[in-house]
Formats: sequence, C-alpha cells, structure tokens
Amino acid sequence: MLDSTLLRQKYLDFFADRGHAIVPSSPLVPENDPTTLFTGSGMQPMLPYLLGAKHPQGTRIADSQKCFRSQDIEEVGDNRHTTFFEMLGNWSLGDYFKQEQLEWYFTFLIDELGLDPARLYVSVYGGDEKLGIPRDDETAGIWQQLFKQKNIETKIVDQPRTQGLQDGRIFFYEGGANWWSRAGEPAQMPVGEPGGPDNEVFWDFGADKQFHEHSAWKDQPCHINCSCGRFLEIGNSVFMQYLKTDKGFEPLPQKNIDFGGGLERMLAAVHDEPDVFKIDLFVPIIDYIEKVAGQKYTSANSASFRVIADHLRAAVMLIADGVQPSNKDQGYFVRRLIRRAVRYGKQLGITQPFLGKIAEIVGKTYREAYPAVMRNVLSVTQAIEGEENKFLRTLEKGLQEFVKQTAGSAKLTAQLAFTLYETYGFPLELSIEEAQHKNLTVSGNIHQEFQKMKNQHADRSRTASVGKFKGGLADTSEAVVKYHTATHLLHAALRQVLGTHVEQQGSNITGERLRFDFTHPQVLTDREKQAVEKQINDWVAADLPVTQQTMRKDAALKAGALAFFAEKYPDQVSVYTIGYDPEKDWISKELCGGPHVTNTGEVGQIKITKEKAVAAGVRRLYLELV
Repeated sequence: MLDSTLLRQKYLDFFADRGHAIVPSSPLVPENDPTTLFTGSGMQPMLPYLLGAKHPQGTRIADSQKCFRSQDIEEVGDNRHTTFFEMLGNWSLGDYFKQEQLEWYFTFLIDELGLDPARLYVSVYGGDEKLGIPRDDETAGIWQQLFKQKNIETKIVDQPRTQGLQDGRIFFYEGGANWWSRAGEPAQMPVGEPGGPDNEVFWDFGADKQFHEHSAWKDQPCHINCSCGRFLEIGNSVFMQYLKTDKGFEPLPQKNIDFGGGLERMLAAVHDEPDVFKIDLFVPIIDYIEKVAGQKYTSANSASFRVIADHLRAAVMLIADGVQPSNKDQGYFVRRLIRRAVRYGKQLGITQPFLGKIAEIVGKTYREAYPAVMRNVLSVTQAIEGEENKFLRTLEKGLQEFVKQTAGSAKLTAQLAFTLYETYGFPLELSIEEAQHKNLTVSGNIHQEFQKMKNQHADRSRTASVGKFKGGLADTSEAVVKYHTATHLLHAALRQVLGTHVEQQGSNITGERLRFDFTHPQVLTDREKQAVEKQINDWVAADLPVTQQTMRKDAALKAGALAFFAEKYPDQVSVYTIGYDPEKDWISKELCGGPHVTNTGEVGQIKITKEKAVAAGVRRLYLELV
C-alpha cells in the first residue's frame, strides 16, 4: 500500500522526468524576512521567482516544502486540519502553462496514485464582469477533454454555493474564490501586482457516508467547497497570467504556474480515508498516545488525540529547524503547541510527562525525507521535556490557586475558569472536575461564557499582532538591505575575532536593527565587542564591492563559501562575496539569496547595542546603524 515516503518520491520523480529541477525544502523559519514568522506555503520561498527574479535552477522547479501555519492551531481537532504539513509543489517560470500542468497532474493522480477519476471534481474561476476579468473557460475546456478521455460526463455548474452539486463535475465559483494574488481578491489588488485564476481538484469520499446530512450545513446545498467533509481539496494550480494596471487587468508577458498539493491530503485520498490522522505519518504517534492514555482512539476522544499528535509533530519539526520554546516570536508558538498538548493529555487522563518520546517517533517517521530531525533528536527531546515539565509545575500552581480562589465559595464562575486558563494554562475541563470534587455549582452555560471570553482575548491578540505576523515577500527597503549585508560582515568579523568555531544559528532583520545568533561558549568581553565593531566599520570604510555569482553548491563550498543550513540548498546556488576579488581577495563568502548593497560603504557605520545568551553555547548580538 502506498505510504507517505513513496508518494512524496513518486511526485518528485514524476516531475523530474518532465524536466523539473528538484530543490530541497526551505527552513520553516524564513531567513532574513522580518515580515513573516514561518514558511506557511510552498509558494512562499518561490515568490521572488514568480515575480520575475531568475531561479538558478531554471524555469521548471519542483519540491516538497515543510510548512507551518500558526493561524490553524485552534482549528486542529477535526479530521483534516493540521498546523504542520508538507506541500508538494511544481512551478513553471515562463515555461509551460495550463494545458501541460493540468494534463500532468491528472495523469499523476490517475496513473501514479491510482485514484478513480470518477471521484475527482474541479473548481474554476467564474470571472468578474465589473473588473473585466473573463471566467476561466480555457481551464474548464481542458478538464472537459481530460474527463472525456476517461468516459466521464462533465456537466458544468454555475453558482454552486446556492445551486448545489446538480450532478456536476466542473464548478465555476465567483468573487474571490479561485483567484490568487498577494492582496487577495482582484478588486483589492494595487496597480503593478500580478495575479490570476486558480483551479482546485477535490476528492469525493462519497455520498453514502452522509457527511453532509450529519453536518452543521445540512440545511444548505452541498457543493465541492462545502465544509461538511464529503469533499477534500488535494491540489491547487495557480495560473499567474494578469497584471493589474491603471487601465484594469492586462496579460502578463511571462505567465507562471504555481501548484501546491498537501501530501497528507493526497495520501488520505489514496486510502479513501477522511481522517488524515489515520495515515502513516500519524499512526505511530496515535498508537503511542493510546498506550500512555490506556484508551483507544475513538470519535469520542479524537479531538484530544489529534491535537497532541499534530502539535508534537509540529513542535519537533520547528525545534529541529532551530526554534526553541520561549515567550516571543516563533518560540512562543512552539511553547503554545507543547502546552496545549499537555492540557489535552490531561483530558485523556495522562498525568505524567509523556511528550518527549514523540520526538523519536517523529524523527523515525521522517528519517529519509528530513534526516536532520533524527540527528538532532536528543536536543529536540530535551527541549520538549524541559517545556513540558515547566508547564506541569505551572499547572500545579494553577490547582493551588483554584483551591485558594474557591475557598468558601459555592460556585465556579466562567471568569475564574478563564483567569486560571490564561494565567496557568489550567484547562476548563480540569476546573469543572475540581469543582465537582468540591461539590461546587457549575454554571450551565459555563462553556459558552468561557468560549466567548477566549474569543474576545484572541481577537485582541490578533489585532495587536496583525502587522508583525503578516505574510508575504521579505521587506526589501533600503534599511533592511543594508542590515542584510551587515549580517554577512558581522558573521565574518566574529569568525576573525573569536575564531572559526563561530557559526550562524539564526538572524532577524527589521528596518531598525539586526539580531544575530551564533555559536560561542562564553560572554564576549568589552574588548572583543569593540574589536568586532571596529572590524566591521573598517570594512565599511573600505567600500568593498559586494558581488553575486550562481554556481554549483559543491564548487561554492570548495571555494570557502559558508553554508550553515546545508540541507536546504539545491545543486545550483547563489553566492554573495564581499571583497575586491571573488576568487582570491575576499572577507566574506556565503550561500545567500540576497538582496544586498553593491558596496559596503552603502551600509554605513554600525554599533553593537546588546548581547545576551540564547541557549547553552549560543550568544545573541543586536546591532544598529548609527
């Protein structure tokens, strides 16, 4: 039976046979991108090339990209949402277009994965008359031809949200559906932005399972984009073919293809399994939780099992990519994942630490696709166990506070339950259990009141962070580009002053400052910091040229280029060198996608403003332009 490892390889082999360069996954934390915390789609690392930059590997690219979507944390618990997933992707950068893309994907689904074409359905862009954008009849026509080859009727349905399925096969959706641009719907696009229609493929789990009849949407027409669970989207092809101008929408001179399909979802379709937590990527984790909890995975307890399985898989992958649990930025979400898993473990009756073992399970599952996870399994396990034990102590404090706050009281209020939840992570269910043990009255609508408070808190948090956590391209403002080049200068200066044991562990750039993490066993002395600062400013004053080359990775490494995220780089790489001669006289050479200034003199003088420890053997410096 087809498993995740084989499916992933089949996909990559299929597109390699069709002239695509296979590139490794980018890290889950984008480098030198202050506008987004995580890589949340396969398209994200490819955006510069979709918007016109030349890809060093050519015009046909394919990969399997690790993705994490923090916005889906609260959605996990049903049978299909996950925070971490793999996006299988292929791209045409001004090469092939709709005909080849749709034929190839249909062939892959039918011939390689063995899916029944009679259970596939597609959505197509319905157009916008007011904006002068025609509906995508070309895509619909291609699908009619493809289905006809399999002797399948292809009735076209307009307005499926109100008209329902009507025995259709191809469905035109209007408005913002089946359209992609960075700004969203066509009407929201600024002048100069590219975009285009997209085309989704859905798998039908069958009317016989009566998903719709037993769903919250049973009184509304069912269609392939219905949330009832009958249909599962397994792939989306974006046809980037329009440019927004002051006159409207005009054809792009270079048309691109961006395809993304969730590995987990494709595998669920292959096994005709509506529950993605029953595919091989999750089964070993679910089996372990069953053993620890002393109960089987059933519909009654499925939400708790799914949250633990998803959150620990995501936490393991994030920690393996260098993110440690903390109270801010990416680390905040790792902490949140682990703590939510602990809380849901409590709901299953698990009272002892149990999460650390899952790191090894995840490592073994991904040992072929992402061997770094297994190589780092000890440190990943330690990070998870440390956070788990810390939170268990916090929960104990929450229990003590519960006893204190309810002393002499006859009722558990939603306000107290929410305060305990926010302050100590004390789950509502545990508050109710403790209240029952003490014979306290529990309000009949406590769940609704608690959820209302939780939603209000989430809305406030989301409003406060929307600017920081938005996705998109990296900021390429003048200040950010200067800081990016300063990152390379700092790296080189640290290695020159402290020694070649210094290795970059991460960086974060905004328009106001540079943050740089690196390996070093002890606090820098004032003299060492002054020496690093002076060396950088001397190089800036020398106005050294900054040059870019595209070359083979092995040749770049042999030439002395630094690469501390080696697994993510393809065979053809971009190398930035700082110095008078890229071959003989340079002070910095790193594998990097840019952008950078053209001469170090453009950076300006810098000053080290702060130093701190991040973890054992890892220091952090903050720099500002002066």
